[in-house]
Amino acid sequence: MGAVAWGSLHGCQGLVEAAPGQVLWPPPCPSSPPVLPMSPQVSELGLEGDVLPVPGDHPASRNRFLYTGGALHKLPSGLGGLLRPVPPFSQALLWSGVRDLLAPAVTEPDESVHAFVHRRFGQELADIAMDSLCRGVFAGDCRVLSIRSCFPALFEAERRRRSVLLGLALGSGEERGAESGLSQRARAERWSQWSLRGGMESLAQALAAFLRPRGVELRCHAPLRRLRRHPDGRWQLTLADGTVMADHVVSALPAAALAEVLPAEAEPLAQELRHIPAVSVAVVNLQYEGVALPVTGFGHLVPSSEDASLLGIVYDSVAFPQHNGTGAASVRLTVMLGGAWFEQSFGDPAAVAPALLLQRAQVAVQEQLGLEPAPTRSIVKVHQACIPQYTLGHWQRTERINRFLAEQRLPLSLIGASYTGVSVNDCIASAKAAVGQLLGQLR
Repeated sequence: MGAVAWGSLHGCQGLVEAAPGQVLWPPPCPSSPPVLPMSPQVSELGLEGDVLPVPGDHPASRNRFLYTGGALHKLPSGLGGLLRPVPPFSQALLWSGVRDLLAPAVTEPDESVHAFVHRRFGQELADIAMDSLCRGVFAGDCRVLSIRSCFPALFEAERRRRSVLLGLALGSGEERGAESGLSQRARAERWSQWSLRGGMESLAQALAAFLRPRGVELRCHAPLRRLRRHPDGRWQLTLADGTVMADHVVSALPAAALAEVLPAEAEPLAQELRHIPAVSVAVVNLQYEGVALPVTGFGHLVPSSEDASLLGIVYDSVAFPQHNGTGAASVRLTVMLGGAWFEQSFGDPAAVAPALLLQRAQVAVQEQLGLEPAPTRSIVKVHQACIPQYTLGHWQRTERINRFLAEQRLPLSLIGASYTGVSVNDCIASAKAAVGQLLGQLR
């Protein structure tokens, strides 16, 4: 995650998120809003007053679009969207719901997201809606992604009630744990997303400022070169600037990066980690002055059948006008390119010319949003192998990983986006779970 200031332009300051750490199209599950699993920490870090919520009645929550057939289409909402056909769909969504209520459940342990949605809701929702959603959330192809790992709430809903809609409506029956005041507020106001006044980078900065005075040593920008077991059972971490000894390691490294530093005796673990793929995404931030968007909302997604190279465009200045700065009103956009289609569209992520990506983003904005002037500011970043892909069988792979760690009694916890969720909230939740398990072992 990272926030980048635009710098000064005639006295106008602005801020953008330069990494795809915030999910392009939240929330991935329609059953509940993305409440804040870290809200006690947000308050403890003194950031509660900096939280920028997007409540359920905000245009960025209510208005989401698809670009298909050469036009923007607002996603259906409300009773009207259920009872009558709303483009780009050829029939009322009510019939897709009826199909789900009548379709038999299956007992397969996993299937692709596309196959699952096609079976339960029909081909059109699979080809257009779920294809676009997977591109927005995972920058991935719904035909190879796993429903069980990518959308566990949908998978479990069918298993519980035979119908996805019934399963979501009736819930899992599990009681919620104690929630902080901020989490309760997020749920009550149906937040669809959130940010911080200084950008998501301020979360990491505040955490560092909180930890250092409490005796925590932080070594930033120090790549891990090797991870070896010492004869006394501890880990020896070889960094670029020295070594560190540790009783237990909690790794948030991408799976493939961790695989390359593990000791030889952990080769079975390394092999499993190498088989968790990740895709690259180009993030192009654009700022325009003196123009207006043709629609107001969160943004729009583009199905792969329309343009495989372009994942979607987020209308940042709609959701978070607080980041616009103190100058005249501006339009800030984030264009996401590539993902599972990066190499076929742009070539090697490590060698692609930023000018090519900028041109592609500007053309997309001109064609799809009608903004003709050149942007007054632009930032192009290519994030290589940044979003893990939970392909078919991912759940089995994570089970084998956990089993190896348990059988070998390795003092190693794996957290981060490679295993149980790619969003910021998912990563923080996995870290909390790992720490809770570790503390339980120490009691």
